[in-house]
Amino acid sequence: FPLFQTFRVFKKSSPNCKVTVYLGKRDFVDHLDQVDPVGRVDLKEHKVLRLKPVFFVTLTCAFRYGREDLDVLGLSFRKDLYISTFQAFPPVPEERKPNSRLQERLLKKLGQHAHPFYFTIPQNLPCSVTLQPGPEDTGKACGVDFEIRAFCAKSIEEKIHKRNSVRLVIRKVQYAPEKPGPQPMVETTRSFLMSDRSLHLEASLDKELYYHGEPISVNVHVTNNSTKTVKRVKISVRQYADICLFSTAQYKCPVAQLEADDQVSSSSTFCKVYTLTPTLDKNREKRGLALDGKLKHEDTNLASSTIVKDVTNKEVLGILVSYRVKVKLVVSRGGDVSVELPFVLMHPKPAEPPVSRPHISQDDDFVFEDFARLRLKGLGKMKKKKNRRENTNDLEKN
Repeated sequence: FPLFQTFRVFKKSSPNCKVTVYLGKRDFVDHLDQVDPVGRVDLKEHKVLRLKPVFFVTLTCAFRYGREDLDVLGLSFRKDLYISTFQAFPPVPEERKPNSRLQERLLKKLGQHAHPFYFTIPQNLPCSVTLQPGPEDTGKACGVDFEIRAFCAKSIEEKIHKRNSVRLVIRKVQYAPEKPGPQPMVETTRSFLMSDRSLHLEASLDKELYYHGEPISVNVHVTNNSTKTVKRVKISVRQYADICLFSTAQYKCPVAQLEADDQVSSSSTFCKVYTLTPTLDKNREKRGLALDGKLKHEDTNLASSTIVKDVTNKEVLGILVSYRVKVKLVVSRGGDVSVELPFVLMHPKPAEPPVSRPHISQDDDFVFEDFARLRLKGLGKMKKKKNRRENTNDLEKN
């Protein structure tokens, strides 16, 4: 029976190697009713506490809306949406939380100079989103990011030096809900001038929730009772990004397009299914496209749809991302007829990895007890079989 559980730990040290941060994970899930706590984090310091006796940890959520090289003359194109400071050492009694399994293991491994800390991310904060920079842009990209900073100081007002502090970027993410919404379907009827007959357009998707990289099937049904002719059908997937800063503004960007020369003549019907797949690989040159929060040396994807439970305070929402499929009919000498279908584009919730090396818990005593009982039961059966053989041999001899 294995007795230990393996953990993956992220580690980062300060430039002078006197402060080190150990983090159990870097993606924290927003479940709408709660956010995963930033726990399972440990700090290790050497002899720096003799000069700076207080250990602080700061969580910052910031929205950068301008390039980093434009920060001149004291102006900064950055807004801090949330800042929280936690005192890790000496621990505050009323803020102390029970240690997790990972914290206990690290405390045992690192020794007396390790200090755990624990805090939560508010639910109304936005998810990590990065705006795709242009080819000529340099520096840190615009978007919403979360950062943990650990440092030692005499007080919180003391100036912090980079060589004595550690910065580590984390992400706040959302996964697809377990119960998707109803199937999107929309229809419209267009009447033309000097005509008493109309053109009817009906469009629908096969489902409401799609995963990244999954093809989207769009069902288009046209009933043309008018005297006009539909020359082309245009299908596009558009990303809408609502920037909630000082004032709300919406930006749209097509991420997948399809144009078909399907014609629908007068007094006829038409039905066809079109397939589009929105991916980042085909949109890497579009500046300002919203992407999921990016960690260093890791690729990302199109930004996931944002699910908001409460929109009372829009200033702290950062960037809200949504997607729509637009179906457009190009009509000869009569204008265009179009409809939009909203849908959700997200990642599926990852499955829990099987525990290959479970740690000893209270239930493990029952496991060992059952194993001992089974072993005794097996020994009892073997003993009964042996007695039967002996009795059979004695009968044969007699």
